[in-house]
Amino acid sequence: MKSKTENLLGQLVRWTLAFMLAIPAMAFAEDAVKVSQVWGKVEINGKPAIIDSAVAEGASIKTGADGYIYFKTIDDGLLIVRPNSEARIVNYHVDKQNPANTRVKLELISGVARSVSGNAVKQARQNFRFNTPVAAIGVRGTDFTVFTDKDTTRVVVVDGGIVVSGFSGSCSPQGAGPCEGVAAAELFARQQGVLLQINKGQNKPQLLQSAPGLTPDTIAPPRADEPGSKTAANNSSATLVAPAATDPNLDPSKVGGVKQTLASNANKTPNNTGVGNGNNAALTNTIIWGRWFELFGQKADFDITKQDQNGASARGTNAYFAIFQAKNTEWQVPTTGSMGFALKDSQAVVVDNIKSLESAAKLENAKLQLDFAKATFTTGFDVISGSEKFTLKGEGTVTSTGILYGTNQYVPAANMAIQGVVTNEKGGTAAYIFQSKLNEDGTRMVYGVTNWGKQ
Repeated sequence: MKSKTENLLGQLVRWTLAFMLAIPAMAFAEDAVKVSQVWGKVEINGKPAIIDSAVAEGASIKTGADGYIYFKTIDDGLLIVRPNSEARIVNYHVDKQNPANTRVKLELISGVARSVSGNAVKQARQNFRFNTPVAAIGVRGTDFTVFTDKDTTRVVVVDGGIVVSGFSGSCSPQGAGPCEGVAAAELFARQQGVLLQINKGQNKPQLLQSAPGLTPDTIAPPRADEPGSKTAANNSSATLVAPAATDPNLDPSKVGGVKQTLASNANKTPNNTGVGNGNNAALTNTIIWGRWFELFGQKADFDITKQDQNGASARGTNAYFAIFQAKNTEWQVPTTGSMGFALKDSQAVVVDNIKSLESAAKLENAKLQLDFAKATFTTGFDVISGSEKFTLKGEGTVTSTGILYGTNQYVPAANMAIQGVVTNEKGGTAAYIFQSKLNEDGTRMVYGVTNWGKQ
């Protein structure tokens, strides 16, 4: 009898310990996300949503034609799911003592949702992921709105920035954190009137001009009482903030100044823009490059749409700059030998996404070397912005038609991503766009474009 009693007591103790151990995890998951507002038909795990109820990790959310639901997170973040949508809170684990342990993963299966990063996410951006059926979205400290169905995802940014990549290769739906590298594309709130779109099976998202019927806010408009709804609805309140300190490279009268560079580009590529540069003139260069986004109060000098209409091929774009190659000018590169290049021209900007500051930069000590026998290239330079200097290196492959693909910034020998092209114009001409993190979490970035001539 004693033995039976001891067995029962032992089992009771084990059950009690198991329950007590489960309580903190359960309470944590439930306390991490709560329902703050509900309108219309909204279900969580198949049951009607209730205001102030806690939502556990793994919860599924489904809204009807009139359904809106607002979630408040433990770190003062916000998730809004709009009508005719289905979403899931995969993980929401916040570690205030050690932000590196924070893990947040959200999923929009269909419809429209808005995500506003909380304080914990801002401190651990590398551990945030927002999935759709076709794309992985990471943040730069951010407020963004997403539309998706099973084939297409479109994203606009209200504040901060995002990085978007399709699912392929090393970027899988099961992964955590942002997918970055040459297959990813970024979008920031300062890029007014544009959105990122990616289709199923597409390698890289496209930057598109916003149009009625395309933006998430036109597909499922925000309620009038949605926080920041006026900004979200038109995505036009974000303003371009000039640098706090004037960089010498901003002076248009100095060598390498922004205005001087724009003028030189206009002379070299008369067909690269729709503003006063003779759009019907013949192309004079095989490589057409410039800045497609307004910067420091100066209008863009590069019209991507016009290049598409001309039949030119995109060879690289980033948040500010683009490179196209004129129609039917591909070069069958040699299979032996090598070629060295000297930097002829460049533009670059350093971006602080926390302070919303942009600073012009210049490049020094630049080198580019192509090894045709190995079909590879190496490159590097110093980025100078004010009193700061950053040394960047890149490497990658050269295709048989001269396209340059740079390895991303996670390999030991490189710290920047590169896309570009080389042609046989003038005995050898090359250009590439680049981008790189200047700190670990990517809140400071550098973007640029380079133009090279054979040495």
